[in-house]
Amino acid sequence: MSRIRQQNVTAAQWSPNGNAPGPVDLTQPANNPFGKNVFSLAAQRQRLPKDVFKRLQRTLEQGEAIDPSLADSVANAMKEWALEKGATHFTHMFQPLTGLTAEKHDSFFSPDDDGTALAEFSGKELIQGEPDASSFPTGGVRATFEARGYTAWDPTSPAFILENPNGALFCIPTAFASWTGEALDAKIPLLRSMDALSRSAIRALRLLGDDQSERVFTTVGPEQEYFLIDEQYYFERLDLIHTGRTLFGAQPPKGHELDDHYFGSIPERILACMMETERELAKLGVPVKTRHNEVAPNQYEIAPVFENSNVGSDHQQLTMQLMRKIARRYGLVCLLHEKPYAGVNGSGKHNNWSMGTDTGVNLLDPGETPAENINFLFFCAAVIQAVNKHQGLLRASVAALGQDTRLGANEAPPAIISIFLGGELEKVFEAIASGEGDPHTPGSFLGLGTPVLPPLPMHGGDRNRTSPFAFTGNKFEFRTLGSSQSLAFPNSVLNTIVAEAIDELADKLESAVGEGSLAEAVTSVVKDAYDGNRQICFGGDNYSEEWHSEAERRGLKNLHTTPDALPEVLADQSVAAFEKYEVLSRRELESRFEVWVEQYATLANIEAETAAAMARTQLLPAALRHLALVEEAGVGELASETRGLVDEFVEAIRELERANTYPEDVEGMDLAIYARDNQLTAMNRVREVADRLERIVADDLWPLPTYAEMLFIK
Repeated sequence: MSRIRQQNVTAAQWSPNGNAPGPVDLTQPANNPFGKNVFSLAAQRQRLPKDVFKRLQRTLEQGEAIDPSLADSVANAMKEWALEKGATHFTHMFQPLTGLTAEKHDSFFSPDDDGTALAEFSGKELIQGEPDASSFPTGGVRATFEARGYTAWDPTSPAFILENPNGALFCIPTAFASWTGEALDAKIPLLRSMDALSRSAIRALRLLGDDQSERVFTTVGPEQEYFLIDEQYYFERLDLIHTGRTLFGAQPPKGHELDDHYFGSIPERILACMMETERELAKLGVPVKTRHNEVAPNQYEIAPVFENSNVGSDHQQLTMQLMRKIARRYGLVCLLHEKPYAGVNGSGKHNNWSMGTDTGVNLLDPGETPAENINFLFFCAAVIQAVNKHQGLLRASVAALGQDTRLGANEAPPAIISIFLGGELEKVFEAIASGEGDPHTPGSFLGLGTPVLPPLPMHGGDRNRTSPFAFTGNKFEFRTLGSSQSLAFPNSVLNTIVAEAIDELADKLESAVGEGSLAEAVTSVVKDAYDGNRQICFGGDNYSEEWHSEAERRGLKNLHTTPDALPEVLADQSVAAFEKYEVLSRRELESRFEVWVEQYATLANIEAETAAAMARTQLLPAALRHLALVEEAGVGELASETRGLVDEFVEAIRELERANTYPEDVEGMDLAIYARDNQLTAMNRVREVADRLERIVADDLWPLPTYAEMLFIK
């Protein structure tokens, strides 16, 4: 067998790694691992003195700062709990603008006078840490020599234990801010936006007759897609190591044309990896609900149930971290890039978003009574208005280099933001807008401005998998997020723009209530909101060329690439909304813009440099060896074909190497545009020729694992 075939046999072999617990009786409480490693409400109730526990919960419910004496009591209980779990160190885990999590470990133990060590952990240490802010992206908020930054404990997200074969680590979810007070992370804007939406929604609920609710929470339930690849193939490809995706690779004879992978039987090694991942996530209180094969070969999905947005965002970062870590125990590597294989379905993270009150009412549930219908239609209309007004900002919130390779392909919605309401709900809004309706249509309205308000169906229409923003029964599914992305900024945007729209509709409702009944006032407000924003609603095929033309006629934005989309972050109406609701200041927005532009150009350069190096030092030598082989064999036609492709390949490589030499004095957005229009264009040309060469070069000469191997050997 050739070297390649021997590797395939090795990769295809697997036996259990010894981590399996075996079947256990899950009816026994001791065998249920959920929340085992979380300093949860139950753990707090058990560990804290009764008065301290009540004070802490009251403080959290009212959104107040925690006083030092309370913090000391909580810190002491946390320390004792963590030590019992084997933790020697603690860390303030935060989410800087890298898109990842960050942590600095500090020991619980300090030397004592008698030569021993004493475990200490104070309220001050719990509440605040001080990592080096200059070593994280700040977008100009901090100068390089200005290092001071602070982490601040987020008591709304529970602390937890991360286990390690040699011990354990106590993790405290925190926010990260500069010495001058600007948010340097993803968590602070998210928390601010949740507060903003709650204030606006409570104001609207009072107008709608709800005197009971005191707070509104936003919730998320992300559907995480990912690929698994045998680690042997991963480490044989510099492109996967450096960029997370394959920069070269010809299409295999079989892809996912037969639709035989989706929801198929999960291979044993993959299922074992999934089960251990779920077990570890359960210990951390992550409520994983779903697992299944996705559409593409070796692609899978994991999804939790809904949680409050900040906790869901924290848990999603943990999920990605653990997926990567545990996959290695099974000889696998977890790929979270949005498009690791060209021509094969990519991976997203469908962000299921909703709003609910502290009394247990989902504001996006159509309900079964007229009063609930009124509330639902008001808040649904606010979402429609928000998405239309800030469609560019919403697109920018999911902008990234990996997204530019995914959006608009057959598995991902296009870069044009639109809303899918479903057939029945669309009929309801159209009936409101026209003042007329079919009495036999559920959820319709009769008479000019007078609502009949029958029960609305929870699933008032089929799903539309091509829509970027779809109503799916009692929530909106923002399908455009990329697999590797944090939930925090897209949800900060959603919360902020919906808060603004709720207030705008509430202003109109206040004026309209005095002119008639509440139902008539709501109908009038909803009618105006839908009339003014109906162009964002589309129920057809978002992939079709007809829709792209129609979207342009409607005035919708089509921001194809990240450099097209990111300026929307600094658009006047974006800045106005963020500043009005005190979610992000102009300076904080500008810093993020600078960071994201720089990250785009840097990642594009890494891809282009990696592609140039692989093409010249790995693929070109393989092609030359094959050329020598066919010339020696005297097969003139094959030699001529190969020589022509090699010449074309050499010229493409030289063009890429020229593009990789930056022009002087180009920076910021100009550099990002240069990278897109020159480096990435030249890189794609190199790839196109390389993929043609892969189809003719002798198998034992081609140096890279192929798509057929990486996708199908499990």
